[in-house]
Parts: sequence; C-alpha cells; structure tokens
Amino acid sequence: MRHVALPSAVFFSIPLLVLSGCYSGTRPPRIGSQAPDFTVQDSQAKVTLSRYRGQVVVLNFWATWCAPCVEEIPSLVEMQRQMKSRGVIVIAVSVDVDENAYRQFVKDHNVNLLTVRDAGQKSNQLYGTFKFPETYVIDREGVMRRKFIGAVDWTAPDVTEFLGKL
Repeated sequence: MRHVALPSAVFFSIPLLVLSGCYSGTRPPRIGSQAPDFTVQDSQAKVTLSRYRGQVVVLNFWATWCAPCVEEIPSLVEMQRQMKSRGVIVIAVSVDVDENAYRQFVKDHNVNLLTVRDAGQKSNQLYGTFKFPETYVIDREGVMRRKFIGAVDWTAPDVTEFLGKL
C-alpha cells in the first residue's frame, strides 16, 4: 500500500467546502442590494426601516447579555451624536427576550439611540444574523453598503470617514 502525502491546505479546505454548503439558498441579501424592510414594535416603540430612507442607517443587532454588544454601545452613541447632523442614524434592534432586563439596561447605560426590542428575532433572521453584535450600514437609497460582525469602535476615523461619504 502506497501512502501519498497531501498538502495541509487540502485538509483545511475540505471543512470550508462542507461549511459553505450550509448557506446554499439561505444567504442574506448581499452588499450592494436593497436592505430588507421590516417593522418591529415593542411596548414602547415602533420602527420601520424604510421610514429612514434618505438617511444613512447603521442597523445594529444586539443583546444585553452579549459582552461585545455592551462594549460597543458607547461608541455607537457617540458616533451618532457626532454624525447625526450629517444624516446618520443608528437603529439598535435588541433580541432580548426579557423586557425588564432590556429596559433596565437602556436606562442604566444611557442608550440614547433609536432602539427597539425584537424578542421574536424576526428582523435579525431576515438578515441572517444569529451572532451578536452584527451591524449593517445602509445608504440613503436603502442599499446595504457594509456589514460588520463583532464589536466595532464606531468613533474610529476610518469608520466615521466611511459613514460621512455615504
């Protein structure tokens, strides 16, 4: 019996091929396409994404129990404060099931953003988001321009410069 040594790259590519099949037919709309519209209503707010056409929307899916989400909230608040006059708005959609925990978090952390709780997680599922935080940047015409996975420093010069050009 003869043994053939295969390059290690072959072994690494096999799992990637298998995993890539998981997304077949269920991949969210790609960057450069229209952002899926949705309406979320909780006990205190109602948000319809298409209502913000004409503004740059930073659509952030988050949760109070998510440490990276908690880490990035202050920079989202600060970025919106700096960029609001330039037509940039943050829509923060929480996937928290516990309404009391969500309300207390928003109050305790002075989350001064347009935020709504989608306990049924319909809006984030529409985007294919299941790990948090995940954020989409949507231009003034409703087209998705960028996707961020994980916590981001929204006050970083390259990020604010990107948002300012939209």
